Amino acid sequence: MEEQKRIIEEILKLKDLRRAVLLAHNYQRDEVQEIADFVGDSLELSRKAAGVDCDVIVFCGVNFMAESASILSPEKTVLLPEPDANCPMADMIRVEGERKVWKSFSGYEQQPAFVFPHGYTLRDIKAEHPGLPVVTYVNTTADVKAESDICCTSANVVKVIESLPGSEVICIPDRNLSAWAATKTDKKIISWDGFCHVHDRVTAEDARRARREHPDAVLMAHPECRLEVLELADHVTSTSGMLRHAGSSDAVEFVVGTEIGLMYRLRKENPGKVFHPLRKDMICPNMKKTRLTSVLTALREMKHAISVPEDVRVRAKKALDRMLEIK
Repeated sequence: MEEQKRIIEEILKLKDLRRAVLLAHNYQRDEVQEIADFVGDSLELSRKAAGVDCDVIVFCGVNFMAESASILSPEKTVLLPEPDANCPMADMIRVEGERKVWKSFSGYEQQPAFVFPHGYTLRDIKAEHPGLPVVTYVNTTADVKAESDICCTSANVVKVIESLPGSEVICIPDRNLSAWAATKTDKKIISWDGFCHVHDRVTAEDARRARREHPDAVLMAHPECRLEVLELADHVTSTSGMLRHAGSSDAVEFVVGTEIGLMYRLRKENPGKVFHPLRKDMICPNMKKTRLTSVLTALREMKHAISVPEDVRVRAKKALDRMLEIK
């Protein structure tokens, strides 16, 4: 504990020295969330950092999140404490490039391999459906956003789809988010076959088991879960939506269908309520790579700066701005 205290003290000193703001995603380790200036969803954090008077943004999350911060704050230095903290789902789609194969997901060998078909890219699916707008989840790399018409979050995906002209859209990269959105709109959704390995592992039987074990609990599920799970949930929403619902609901017990990192904030903000994970192995190893020592090293050495080429940044920001213009 003394060593951790020393590390935290040095982080806070360096944060002041560098004029830095520390961001932590909801799925980060408890101790990283505890020292952050802001904790939240990826885009929410990037937007907050853009409005803060600072020189440096330290983003405790995964690569596409740091890229989003750079897109919205190009004049600031954005540091990703763990440079190999990637998002497997974001890596499942490319604008162009060679075959990408996931044989396992950061040690979860039981998950089926996702094969990025050789030669099949975002530009290919656009060419197969000329003129259709591309709705891109914020959980994607900057170059994919730049090749898209508009971005979306898990909270506003239906509103974004409904805002577009025509009766068909391309929705990338999460097949589960697309399947859920398809139940909420009359538009035809052409979906990419990507997924989040943390949410996709949950089955309908897991949801039924949670019901049996916690019959009085409200079951909340993230829309990155399979449709069979979402159909059994009481409330389908993003991580921020789960926080709001848990805080405003009269219920005192909840089953949480998302990465277990959110449990820290749920319990902290709702001390009189009880929260159970839908599955105890809903853990993203990439989100857990960032430790206090990672943050300290990044600030001490100003390491692992993330920047987006200006031509890509401008186009990606346009896709994000289009989303933000929707009321």
